[in-house]
Amino acid sequence: MKKYLSLILISILLLTGCSGGNGKESGGKGVKIGYAINNMNDTQQTYIVDAAKEKADELDYSMDIQDAQEDVIKQQDQVNAMIEQGVDALIVVPVDTSAMEPITKAATEAEIPLVYVNRNPFGDGEIPEGVYYVGSQEITAGEFQSEYLVELMGEEGGVAILMGILSNEGAVKRTEGNEGILDEYSKIKVLAKETGNWQKDQGMSITENWLTAYGDGLNAILANNDEMALGAINALEAAGRDDVIVMGIDAIPDAVKLVEDGRMAATVLQDSAGQGEGAIEVVNNVLEGNEQESIKWLDFVLVTPENVADFK
Repeated sequence: MKKYLSLILISILLLTGCSGGNGKESGGKGVKIGYAINNMNDTQQTYIVDAAKEKADELDYSMDIQDAQEDVIKQQDQVNAMIEQGVDALIVVPVDTSAMEPITKAATEAEIPLVYVNRNPFGDGEIPEGVYYVGSQEITAGEFQSEYLVELMGEEGGVAILMGILSNEGAVKRTEGNEGILDEYSKIKVLAKETGNWQKDQGMSITENWLTAYGDGLNAILANNDEMALGAINALEAAGRDDVIVMGIDAIPDAVKLVEDGRMAATVLQDSAGQGEGAIEVVNNVLEGNEQESIKWLDFVLVTPENVADFK
């Protein structure tokens, strides 16, 4: 009798072990993704993570979202903790694109797929096996701004550039795109470049200083993101200056409304929904064993009064 009961118990255990799966083979059930975000106070990043969550829900994946609050050491610790907890994949928005080697190494050694999104830590370098990037060619956004500025302002004038965090690839490349175009015009002068760290309040205070320093010589402000551009507009409007051309990047709703109202000259759409969804799609492809390119590019789009209705 005891032998008979033991055989039944073994059969039950074998059936249970064969039917449960590891989650990756059952429509996504049981798959856990670690999402390390640079800063939840970054408006653009909230749109990206919201899109990622929506796509993850659609696939029945769970997400563990950790906010580094712009602290690169904290982000490294959060990623290491998620690896220890056994996540099936990692999505990381780098705090500092120049300091991602420890995160890349930890993920590859643990053989966990790693997707960087929005901020490219590799530049033009080689991406390691098992690591992916979803984002846009940042230099293009800056070029779009400067090309449109020349159309509006002409081939002479004084321009100031509000830069993001300087350790971030996006800030460097967007500014490079600005200057690459403006340098073609000898009578356009870049009066100043200063980092506003992506923040609206800093964009406002820097613009106030520029108004004092350059007066009527300041004809345009190109901001690496919309938040700083909004701050610049607040400073300009408080000073009664409606003659300064302002452009941002990201096409967040507040910026799109300002373009529609004629208070901002332009913004550049960064496809936040496409980046968030794209990161989850890359994870899904890798976990399902499908072919996946190491880079998934998404295009920037210039948003002006002529096409702003398409982005409301």
